[in-house]
Amino acid sequence: MTKQPVFEPLEFKHLSPEEQLANSREFLARIRTRRTVRDFSSKPVPFELIENAIAAAATAPSGANQQPWTFVVISDANIKHQIRLAAEAEERESYEKRMSAEWLEALAPLGTDWHKPHLEDAPYLIVVFRQAYGIKHDPETGEEIKYKHYYSEESVGIAVGILLTSLHLAGLATLTHTPSPMGFLSQILERPPNERPFVVIPVGYPRDDAQVPAIGKKSLSEVLIHIEK
Repeated sequence: MTKQPVFEPLEFKHLSPEEQLANSREFLARIRTRRTVRDFSSKPVPFELIENAIAAAATAPSGANQQPWTFVVISDANIKHQIRLAAEAEERESYEKRMSAEWLEALAPLGTDWHKPHLEDAPYLIVVFRQAYGIKHDPETGEEIKYKHYYSEESVGIAVGILLTSLHLAGLATLTHTPSPMGFLSQILERPPNERPFVVIPVGYPRDDAQVPAIGKKSLSEVLIHIEK
């Protein structure tokens, strides 16, 4: 039997036009300082910052509100070392054999290669898994029942965006790492078969001598199309 929806009053704070504009400008200024960082300090990070960022990410909208995500946080040095070795093996294969000349040329301005020391240097790794389908158990028989998840990739992508933003606003540096293939993450972290690795996010403070590529973003006119009457 289909469950009937239950509604509750929306909690919404109406801001003055001045507050709206001030908040909008402040957020834009702060998010423009976000950069992908590969040079991490070993300085400890309060775990509550990680917890709060994941709690924020878990508020993301999702298809049918199924919330198809799992966030695995790793601070154990041995596990981080295992992940680095496995990632570097896949990345070396990619850089030396799998990637086309066009792909390598596109990556050249970023100065990346198969070496991934940040996977060990950063105090935390957050591995985000996408739940390709859900699992529940029959209350009477205990039988495992699979059920479909809708728009799981889009939902997890939105959650990751909120996660990165929250970590940045907490004064932390991040990097999005997607080694291909990523099956080794499921094995090392012993995740169930319904979960698929989505992204690895090293998190910490940047080293004092950290550097980033001198690159820019597209102008607003290149990405914004306004259709008006």
